[in-house]
Amino acid sequence: MATAAAEEVVVSHKPQAAEEVVVSHKPEAEEEPPLAAVMENKPVVVPPPHDIPKAAKKSSKQGSLDRDVAFAKLEDDKRLSFVKAWEESEKSKVENKAQKKLSEVSAWENSKKASLESDLKKVEEQVEKKKAEYAEKMKNKIALIHKQAEEKRAMVEAKRGEDLLKAEELAAKYRVTGQVPKKAFGCLG
Repeated sequence: MATAAAEEVVVSHKPQAAEEVVVSHKPEAEEEPPLAAVMENKPVVVPPPHDIPKAAKKSSKQGSLDRDVAFAKLEDDKRLSFVKAWEESEKSKVENKAQKKLSEVSAWENSKKASLESDLKKVEEQVEKKKAEYAEKMKNKIALIHKQAEEKRAMVEAKRGEDLLKAEELAAKYRVTGQVPKKAFGCLG
């Protein structure tokens, strides 16, 4: 501030806009701020000189307008951030609810599968039991048939033995008596 060169003041509105108004003026006398202002470390507000061009005056009105626009934008951004936070919260709730439902469905499916597998195992055990019982019955029937066959064989053998004895006795009788049997050979008769 203690330079004798020209001082430039840049006034801009809206941080996004590229428009800048540059006002250049030479101060008549450089004034030093009071000592109390320097001691408090507060920014010193210097009133503008009286010979400000019209562009600078418009920018001060426009600055007020820009401030209002900035506050409106800030309020809009705040509202949008609340809406976005609400949306994220709702999406999170929906996701959690869906995950809970999917978990319940999986648990239901697993319990039903386990129940059916248990039923299947019981049926298989019953089938195996019935199969074993049926096999035992078949073995008993086979044993019974074998016993009956042995009895029939024994009867046939006994009859054969009796018939052989009878044939031998008749042969002995024919030899003793000298008679010839009526049927000499069973196949010729």
